[in-house]
Amino acid sequence: MKAHLWLGLALAAFGLSAAGNASATTCTASALLEQPPALNFRVDNDLFGGAQQDQGYTNGALLTLVSPNLRDYTDDPCLPRPARWVNQYLEHLYPGRFEQQNMIFSVGQGLFTPTDHTRSDLIGDDRPYAAVLLATFGFNARHRNHLRTTQLALGMVGPSAQGKQVQDGVHGLLGDEKFRGWGHQLKDEPVFKLLHERLQRWPAEGEAHGWGWDVISHGGGALGNLATYANGGGEIRFGWKLPDDFGSSPLRPAGENTAPTRRSRAEGWSGHLFMTADARWVLRDITLDGNTFRRSHRVDKRPLVGELGYGLAVMRGKWKFALARYHRSREFEGQRQTPVFGSFTVSRTL
Repeated sequence: MKAHLWLGLALAAFGLSAAGNASATTCTASALLEQPPALNFRVDNDLFGGAQQDQGYTNGALLTLVSPNLRDYTDDPCLPRPARWVNQYLEHLYPGRFEQQNMIFSVGQGLFTPTDHTRSDLIGDDRPYAAVLLATFGFNARHRNHLRTTQLALGMVGPSAQGKQVQDGVHGLLGDEKFRGWGHQLKDEPVFKLLHERLQRWPAEGEAHGWGWDVISHGGGALGNLATYANGGGEIRFGWKLPDDFGSSPLRPAGENTAPTRRSRAEGWSGHLFMTADARWVLRDITLDGNTFRRSHRVDKRPLVGELGYGLAVMRGKWKFALARYHRSREFEGQRQTPVFGSFTVSRTL
């Protein structure tokens, strides 16, 4: 088995170990009651955006493990011993020691393709074929209605990310035509991205037992050969028994059931609508700019990119479901259509 596959399995085993230890007896009952560990699974696909949308960011899958609220990142028994050991060397990534904090671990894959799936030649005026495989460690720290989140993503872009194999397998099961141009995908390259965002939630005290609304602003950026950008935006929510967290958009780094909460989930059912907007000043995007140190297909990206999303989240008991749709402005010169894709997330507390 190739080394990168061994690494992926090791990271996955590490994350599952974290989930198991989080619910072990060494973790205090108060921490588990305040915020039990959670497991999130998200699927993105441009076919959710409508007919003839099998292009651009065409598919993504992400599995995320969320810790309970932690006393700290190096000594808390809610984290397994390997996680506490690793965190000793990641101290500079901590967003701060506030009244509440937690940690996330995720593994995911993203696929990017041009518009015309029938062509096997290099399509010079459309985006490159690309697949990205990532493992991400995240640290969240909360003080009242302010949150700081820091994430470190490590992974691989290129054939080793197994994009062609995954897409061919899915299209084979669905009886869809296969994309023929994967021979021109980006070459293998290790990638990283260090992300930091700060979020603020209004009003200061949301209503947990009836109808209510809130607004969450965010601002931050990322640095790395995978992506480098600065961004800002916000989210507005309205519904029944709003959760005490920092957003329902599955694409946000502290959204969708991953941020620390000050109260347990409301009893019975709850649900809300949300709308989110984000603007980015993009300096680098490897899926458009091509490989960093080797010649590869590339396009002229647009430095300013906007995104609008909207969706519905429903919760009952230990389960939460979220469905969202996103509209993004054109990302590179000559792009024929504005990207549209959907996202579906299933979350369960453990």
